[in-house]
Amino acid sequence: MNSKNILVIAGEASGDLHGASLIRELKNLDSSLKIFGIGGNKMKAEGMELIHHIDKMAFLGFVEVIKHLPFIKKVQRDLIAEVKRRKVSEVVLIDYPGFNLSIAKKLKQLEPELKLELIYYITPQVWAWGKGRVYKIRELFKKVLVVFPFEEK
Repeated sequence: MNSKNILVIAGEASGDLHGASLIRELKNLDSSLKIFGIGGNKMKAEGMELIHHIDKMAFLGFVEVIKHLPFIKKVQRDLIAEVKRRKVSEVVLIDYPGFNLSIAKKLKQLEPELKLELIYYITPQVWAWGKGRVYKIRELFKKVLVVFPFEEK
């Protein structure tokens, strides 16, 4: 029997913490799961294969993002290649909206080729980021998991 491959992306320390808890629970449900992606030491300790470490993904501000754009694009290409190679069925994106919304759009374009279920765990706080993101998130994701009960609305 083939094991299921899941891509998980967390780009910050808080995402690493939440991602580690998620991976632990998923592995408790099915120990054959193969989980890979972007995370930190906590996610790695729970059994995730790191394709890229969050230490290399911490960009603050517009100038930093522009300066590192070639690297960011390479990371996205690496992940998309792995999704295709491993025939991933689920993708869990944790917070980190600048990167995650961008890669979600690219992954959504693979849907005719792959049957991907895109899940956003700890979405950008719409009350802080603006209502325009709600429509983008609704368009890209099959499931959205929020932290605060009032965010469900």
